[in-house]
Amino acid sequence: MTAYIPAARLRRAAIVGALCAGLAVTGTACGGGSVEDPDKGTNGMGKLAAEKIEEQAKTAAGKASSVHLAGTLVSGGKSFTLDMRLKADGGSGEVKSQDDTTFQLLRVGEQLYLKAGTAFWGTSDSAGKLGDKYVKVPEGDPSYKQFRGFTDMQVLLDGLLGLQGKLTKGSYTTVGHTRAVPLSADAGKGGKLSVSLEGTPYPLLMERAGGAGRVELSEWGKPFPLDPPAKDQTVDYGSQLPTTKDGKSTGGTGSSAGTGSGSGPGGGTGATGGGRSTGNGTDVVTGSPSGSPSATPPASPSPSKSPGQVQDPSQG
Repeated sequence: MTAYIPAARLRRAAIVGALCAGLAVTGTACGGGSVEDPDKGTNGMGKLAAEKIEEQAKTAAGKASSVHLAGTLVSGGKSFTLDMRLKADGGSGEVKSQDDTTFQLLRVGEQLYLKAGTAFWGTSDSAGKLGDKYVKVPEGDPSYKQFRGFTDMQVLLDGLLGLQGKLTKGSYTTVGHTRAVPLSADAGKGGKLSVSLEGTPYPLLMERAGGAGRVELSEWGKPFPLDPPAKDQTVDYGSQLPTTKDGKSTGGTGSSAGTGSGSGPGGGTGATGGGRSTGNGTDVVTGSPSGSPSATPPASPSPSKSPGQVQDPSQG
């Protein structure tokens, strides 16, 4: 004789079984099972103190041969999209402002090239000839070191990887397909940094203090080609970039967008309200090391403004 099992009991059993299966995925004991070690298969970074994780991440970044940076930076109240591939001897990529002004940069060794549409060059007599060409930026031009900062791996990493305030660890997360441990400074007010739990503890995601941008860091150590542009795509304008018709140079410098009071030993300023210094004189608001090539995006071009004008934190 077949025993009769009420439908309600069957439904309860099915619900409990599904719940246990779901909990098992997260390592929670169900029906006498053991809790899975959350650090199993990781590089062990999650077991360290938050300060040690940050130190290890910066060390890994400093030893890397290359990186891909992609995301947004906010400077002077304006948002810029950055997509750059960088290595020790140069870099290439694109910068776009919130008004859709776009330019590309390529640096091979110390030779720097700037490529942009005709509108970028404003009202200069040569705008038509320079548009959509790789224009050599002479080292003697006032804009050289500012534009070069975009292609300098160490400058950008030093400017980005700065947390301010007391560090805490969060629950494990993922960045892309990679498991990571998130760090928060001053409950997130001083920035957030996610560090890889797989392989080398590279920084994977930086959310800057004060909502000053969000940048993903990927393809650490991945080789990429870095060659000069073809000769027929290159324009050598001479010892200085052209001036606009109103007489303003394309390579002028502006004022710093950074503010605050927390000085580092290198002379840079920290975020408003002080806090933990980045230790290298880096302005963690603009992401630009003081006394170094600026990592701050240039101002958007217009007929009355120098197309290549760059905000230089050392002038602030």
